[in-house]
Amino acid sequence: MSPASPDKRPDPDALLARVQQDEARQRRGKLKVFFGASAGVGKTYAMLEAARKRRAEGADVVVGYVEPHGRDETERLLEGLEQLPLRVAEYRGASLHEFDLDAALARKPALVLVDEFAHTNVAGSRHAKRWQDVEELLAAGIDVYTTVNVQHIESLNDVVAQITGARMQETVPDKVFDEADEIELIDITPDELLQRLKEGKVYLPERAQHALEHFFRKGNLIALRELAMRAAADRVDAEMREYRDEQGIRDTWAAGECLMVCIGPDAQAEKLVRAGKRMATALHARWLVVYVETPDLLRMREAERNRRIDVLRLAESLGAESVTLDGPSASRVLLEYARTRNVNRILAGKPNRRGWRSWLRPSTTSQLVTYARDMDVYVASGADAARARLSPMLARSSAYLGVAAGKSDKRRWRGYAWAAATSVLCTAICWGLKAWFDLPNLIMIYLLGASMIAARFGRGPAVMSAILNVAAFDFFFVPPFFSFAVSDTQYLVTFAIMLAVTLIIGNLTASVRLQARVAGHRERRTASLYAMSRELAAARGAENLARIAVRHTSEVFDSQVAVLLPDADGRVLHPRGASLPGSLHGADLSIAQWVCDHGQNAGLGTDTLPGGDAIYLPLKNAGTAAAETGARQQGGAARPPALGVLALLPANPRRVLLPEQLHLLETFAGQIALALERVRLADQAQQAEIHAGNERMRNSLLSAISHDLRTPLAVIAGSASTLVEGAEALTGPKRKEMAQAIYDQARQMTQQVNNILDMTRFEIGAPQLNLQWHPLEEIVGAVLNRMQPGLQGRKVAVQLQEDLPLARIDGVLIERVLSNLIENAEKYTPPGTPIEIEAWAADREITVSVVDRGPGIKPGDEERVFEKFHRGVAEGAIGGAGLGLTICRAIVEAHGGRIWAENRFVGGAMFCFTLPLSDTPPTVEREPEAAA
Repeated sequence: MSPASPDKRPDPDALLARVQQDEARQRRGKLKVFFGASAGVGKTYAMLEAARKRRAEGADVVVGYVEPHGRDETERLLEGLEQLPLRVAEYRGASLHEFDLDAALARKPALVLVDEFAHTNVAGSRHAKRWQDVEELLAAGIDVYTTVNVQHIESLNDVVAQITGARMQETVPDKVFDEADEIELIDITPDELLQRLKEGKVYLPERAQHALEHFFRKGNLIALRELAMRAAADRVDAEMREYRDEQGIRDTWAAGECLMVCIGPDAQAEKLVRAGKRMATALHARWLVVYVETPDLLRMREAERNRRIDVLRLAESLGAESVTLDGPSASRVLLEYARTRNVNRILAGKPNRRGWRSWLRPSTTSQLVTYARDMDVYVASGADAARARLSPMLARSSAYLGVAAGKSDKRRWRGYAWAAATSVLCTAICWGLKAWFDLPNLIMIYLLGASMIAARFGRGPAVMSAILNVAAFDFFFVPPFFSFAVSDTQYLVTFAIMLAVTLIIGNLTASVRLQARVAGHRERRTASLYAMSRELAAARGAENLARIAVRHTSEVFDSQVAVLLPDADGRVLHPRGASLPGSLHGADLSIAQWVCDHGQNAGLGTDTLPGGDAIYLPLKNAGTAAAETGARQQGGAARPPALGVLALLPANPRRVLLPEQLHLLETFAGQIALALERVRLADQAQQAEIHAGNERMRNSLLSAISHDLRTPLAVIAGSASTLVEGAEALTGPKRKEMAQAIYDQARQMTQQVNNILDMTRFEIGAPQLNLQWHPLEEIVGAVLNRMQPGLQGRKVAVQLQEDLPLARIDGVLIERVLSNLIENAEKYTPPGTPIEIEAWAADREITVSVVDRGPGIKPGDEERVFEKFHRGVAEGAIGGAGLGLTICRAIVEAHGGRIWAENRFVGGAMFCFTLPLSDTPPTVEREPEAAA
């Protein structure tokens, strides 16, 4: 069956990733690398020509560092370009000229030229390597042109050393090179380069002869040129794959080499992987090793299926990308995946089926050869393949596998027993019904029994049930009875069709059952990941997140799990609090600390401490890595690469060592890291909000103080100056007026300072109350007497309930509350308008209200008026820092009461507060009235 045509639509997930990648790139500068096979090919010359072209287009171009090597043509191209002054660094008594990174960041041009990408900076510089300087420029949004030779690429260092006999000490990481936005190959022939060297255009004459005899031999230059061209071709291939993904193109484009090795659980898988490595190396191709989990393979013994762990890990160690797929047809799945990855060569093993079996059931290799019309299929011989052995990492699980195999054997034999019993039962039912039903109807009962066995126990018991059913039907119901002889040859056709139909039904039922198991496993895996992600999204606090992660991860991977988080000093600690089911106790903190510090996996099945019982994964994400890189580039204290560590001790190592299971575990770790990052960012946002609030408070306080203290001080200073300088000319009433003005303004300043000091004290802790029994009449009277000068011209009406009970309050503070409320009414109402003070007792509390006839409170500000520094008018229109009502609320709430504000229907505002009557007040005997 030919595989269906691929879907031409782009992958939505790939498009989203593309958009996110483009957004990240827009924030960074663009890096263009002029790439060559060796010195002298013209990289710097080409870079300067490109820079002059950009400058002619109007771009702001600056030369950060260019090494002309005494070449006249290079010096001429530098003319007219702005050059940053070099930084002079002292090293071992010598003065060295280095690229000045800080000057480039301060100048911030659109484009800066930085020659010699792999250069090592002098000791004491901010970065050890020049490519790190370039990374900081890119992070600042500055475009960079730079140059590098192929021998300075880290992954090619050994190859170059083998060819030339010289190992380069200055290298550039492949990741940095691969992330360049553009790479331009500068190439000339070896003969032309040698001629330039002899003419002194590469090195000075004294160095040129030595170079000709050693590094610049023609054979070396040819090999380096090939390496450079292949590196550039790999870059072009990556850009082509990116374009195909962006456009949703699924057909194979054989523009670059890509090899896919198809393996199974048989003995030739290991040989196929090694053959694929040799073939990929010869072709200089990227290569994939793919294993397809089909229903047939699901029926194999656990130990045989576990071989693929060794094979896939071998493939990864040889540099392949290992992939595990699943589906009903291996050939269909392989071809669909090959077209997705733009594979143009397929390597498969030699078919094991021969003769009629290969005609009835074509092998996967045969189907690949038939249907892979746009790909080359290579078949490797498996005659000498040795039987694969389990890896040492799985040796500890051998006991478990043995037990599992034993249980599997028991289940298998139980299925055969049920097949025999079902055949006997079907025969008994047919025997009881033979008097009423014809033989074709009795056959249906046997088919039903075989189908039930296939659905419950699989293909093997179903085949046995089919054979037993045919034999029982022949023996008991076909004449001559109780004999396997057949009197009528037409029954032979009946037997054959009955057996074939039973086998087909059993096979289809068993296949559906196995595919349902695979689909169920995939659904459970997706559901578990979704459930954990949903709970993590709703959780608050790192400890709650850790508990959720431990519960879900332990259930999915049948393991003991611990989420280890670092403290403020970066030291990884065991989780605090009560342990949960599935928690891992006794995790190795030294391994966890290494994982947290380096951001790499360690423990079971990894390259670091593979003999450990548990596996440790760093909890990190792209945001953390970017922040870490930025911190290093800014020279600040960098956080650990990981937010924490996920430690997992599996009951069965296979649950985590299979590549797809390990990828699932890494997905779990990624989700946990994202949740932890969200919590960290939420904490940072909260701290930033608190800081911003404090800053706003500080600005409001300074603004209020600067206004409210400046005016009284000016009045005091003016009045005092008049009294000092013209005391003799002033009359008595005039001097008294000046003194009164000084007194009033000093009292206002004192009130303002007291408000600020009280608010500061209340924020540190609740007010300390001196509770005594006080009659409210005395409190109100004392306040009005003290505020009488400011209330002149206003009518103050006091209405207190008769027999108002005593209140157990702090008299001084409650006086402060009343003073602030009355002063607030005085400030915000027109002169001459009345003020009303009322008090009554109800529901075991005393309610006090201060009512005015002013403009009232702006709708929606009824609660905001009690906030610090909030004022109901434009700033500066009325004096005060906006702390009076805030102090009132703090005092009333400290007494256990409430305070609120509301507008009156007839106009004006009403401020009310309550004081609880929790205790029985003492009895006060009234003084006898004097005789008339």
